[in-house]
Amino acid sequence: MCFLDSPFSACDVVHEMVLTDETQAECAREHGCQKHRACPLCRCFTDTSGLAECHPELPTLH
Repeated sequence: MCFLDSPFSACDVVHEMVLTDETQAECAREHGCQKHRACPLCRCFTDTSGLAECHPELPTLH
């Protein structure tokens, strides 16, 4: 069984589900988006990659 607890959204440009606990630049590299392509999810991404980095008050699993 597999669990994914990272936030994600559907991207209409690449027609895939994308993780939004990363920066927009990281997502663009992963999905091959061109540099000047308008991103429909631009306001959904974090400024700092990784949920734990953005929310240090949350426990992390090791």
